[in-house]
Amino acid sequence: MEIDDTLISKLERLSRLRLDEQERESIKQELNNILQMVETLQELDTTDVEPLVYVNQSRRPEREDVVANELDVSDSISNAPKKHEDGFFVVPKVIDK
Repeated sequence: MEIDDTLISKLERLSRLRLDEQERESIKQELNNILQMVETLQELDTTDVEPLVYVNQSRRPEREDVVANELDVSDSISNAPKKHEDGFFVVPKVIDK
């Protein structure tokens, strides 16, 4: 597969980008390099290679879940940039019903 100007124009339209000629050429060259690398990888013989699920098969030890360095309500509210009500931070409404 070859990346040509038609494909670059289509990608530009789909991504809603406006590229100048220099940017088009640069992207075309980079995409062609990526495709060339993938084609090189496809030539490798992987018949005896077992599929890899995780890069590292060893498990890390899990730490104990212990509460530490907690703030009490009055200390945390004292750092609030805006006002507070009944021990809760007051924040601007972000979701309309």
